[in-house]
Amino acid sequence: MLAFFGLLTVVCVVGLLLARLASPIVALVLVPLVAGLVYGFSPEAMSTFFGDGLARVMQVATMFIFAIIFFGVLQDTGFFRPFINGLIRVTRGNVVYVAVGTTLVGACAHLDGAGATTFLLTVPALLPLYLRLGMSRYLLLMLLATGAGIANMLPWAGPLGRAAAVTGIEVTELWRPLIPVQLAGIALLAVLAVFLGLRERRRIAAAGSPEQAVLEADGTHIAHVDGAGKATRPQAAPELSEEEQELLRPRLIWLNAAIFLAVLTVLVAGILPAAYTFMIGLSVLLTCNYRSIDEQMKRVRSHSGPALLMGAIILSAGSFLGVLDGSGMLKAMAEALVDFLPSSAVSMLHIVIGFFGLPLELVLNTDAYYFGLLPVVLQVVEPVGVTPQATVYAMIIGNIIGTFISPFSPAMWLALGLAQADIGRHIRYSLLTMWAFSIAVFGIGWALGLF
Repeated sequence: MLAFFGLLTVVCVVGLLLARLASPIVALVLVPLVAGLVYGFSPEAMSTFFGDGLARVMQVATMFIFAIIFFGVLQDTGFFRPFINGLIRVTRGNVVYVAVGTTLVGACAHLDGAGATTFLLTVPALLPLYLRLGMSRYLLLMLLATGAGIANMLPWAGPLGRAAAVTGIEVTELWRPLIPVQLAGIALLAVLAVFLGLRERRRIAAAGSPEQAVLEADGTHIAHVDGAGKATRPQAAPELSEEEQELLRPRLIWLNAAIFLAVLTVLVAGILPAAYTFMIGLSVLLTCNYRSIDEQMKRVRSHSGPALLMGAIILSAGSFLGVLDGSGMLKAMAEALVDFLPSSAVSMLHIVIGFFGLPLELVLNTDAYYFGLLPVVLQVVEPVGVTPQATVYAMIIGNIIGTFISPFSPAMWLALGLAQADIGRHIRYSLLTMWAFSIAVFGIGWALGLF
């Protein structure tokens, strides 16, 4: 009966998230509360479960709040723009170079961990170049999505933080073994981009190309001609407002680079907890770039919405996991699943799910995958000797490349709108290639002994 209540809780949470019938906070808090009370746990017991769950995620929630504000302020100063604009200038005019540069642009633009920022920075800047060269906008989306997917393994990007909240392991401790995977993944993606660029060059040269760029009479504005001969104008790159211009600090770019590298160094070395590192980094960043107290607080307030939202989701996940774990529901579900599975399959369950992680992104959103599926898998494989770290690495490496192909990703819808692209065609164009690349990166993780 306990296993049934646990399964019902997980199914209800995942179902509500997938159907968008409830926000993550509402689903993660209310469903386990109702399940626990209906099963017969007292309010005192539920309070204990809540306290235990909250203690597991407090460090992660704090880290997210200050990390999001830190990177938001760094973005305000214009720190990332020169890198992206420089890559665009270097790759201009050569289809293969443009394809390779796009992957690097996607990874660099996603250093702040925000998908919306990544596509706002890159799609309007690169789309006119793609159309001028006759390259497919769907190739642009696939390469940006894949590069951002590799960068999404960063501890402040989201998935790793969710995994840390579930396991209770410090997020930078989880991240450090993933750094070689990220570096190898970027190198492998550059090789893939060369292949795709050569393929795109042949497609452009072929007669009857379904996409071609045309210049309007003034020679500056670019229109797009689709397969039916219908011309559409891509969305123009957004101009910086006067307020945004005032926030830029081009003269302090080297100082900001030093602060950024210092924060990364402390995170990689594990000298200080991640949350404390971002607190210090944000304080130094604000002091160096915005001397007025009013300016500093205005920058914090401008980014506090996304920061508090992510923190609230992580805290709600702590409540959810606290109830499921403290009540024994997770253990009961795991025991029932072990009884159902062949004994030979139990120790490989995390690897099997990781292998199919990218297609699962089409039916599970990020919260459902990490807060609904991961805890159950952990409970199943841990008794047979699989460490929580191995389970996390298998599931995160197998899944994360598909983050921006999922229809549950708001950032992907933003990218589609900026590129004037169709979601169905994006999935058809990118799915198999991205899954094959994901399996290759998964193989790198396996070869490194992470699973």
